Amino acid sequence: MNNHEIDYKLHGDDMQFVEVELDPKETVIAEAGSLMMMEDQIKMETIFGDGSSSSDGMMGKLFGAGKRLLTGESLFMTTFTNESHEKRHVSFASPYPGKIIPMDLSELGGKIICQKDAFLAAAKGVSVGIEFQRKIGTGFFGGEGFIMQKLEGDGMTFVHAGGTIHQKELAPGEVLRVDTGCLVAMTSGVDYNIEFVKGVKTALFGGEGLFFATLKGPGTVWIQSLPFSRLASRVFAAMPQNGGSSDEGSIAKGLFGLFNDK
Repeated sequence: MNNHEIDYKLHGDDMQFVEVELDPKETVIAEAGSLMMMEDQIKMETIFGDGSSSSDGMMGKLFGAGKRLLTGESLFMTTFTNESHEKRHVSFASPYPGKIIPMDLSELGGKIICQKDAFLAAAKGVSVGIEFQRKIGTGFFGGEGFIMQKLEGDGMTFVHAGGTIHQKELAPGEVLRVDTGCLVAMTSGVDYNIEFVKGVKTALFGGEGLFFATLKGPGTVWIQSLPFSRLASRVFAAMPQNGGSSDEGSIAKGLFGLFNDK
């Protein structure tokens, strides 16, 4: 194996965190701001890119950081290295209610494609890059962006998602249609495309948007029941407007507001 071999334990139910056990000199990488707690004698260091290779030089590090910038993430990642002679533990928390999904890349073909904000942490050596979708329609109409993250290597990686997580195995040729925001991750063999929702009424008043993701097997996909973007939009819609009362539960108010010409 090229990646560090780390052990882990998940804690909690709907507000999970993952506790990673590091042997001496083992390292885990994580998104900036995901740290929850760590024991003594763990060295914390900020690096460019993902630190998956130490032989790339400055240009390689800048290229790795640039790839992360394209996905909307920070230029920097954080490494946590056990510098003691005994096992040490470091924990990372999900940024919103949901689940943390542990994935062993060595058992998943060495590559996972996920939403650009799903990555949480991974063993040192896992490469965190970008995945360009082959079909141009995905970029302009996919809702979640043309660029997704790809996680490559043979070690453990952890992604987080909102609500309940459903893992589904797609047989060769089997097709699954998913709301773009609900797609968390998929193995590299899954064909991913965007389809237009037929019917104007469905598109305008169905509440599901104009487009959805079409996934074609074979492969494994992970679906989330509550994307953070959906949760945030509902919270924003329920906030008082112009300093007034939110009038929670007032359907009539919402209908009048829809047709009110200001």
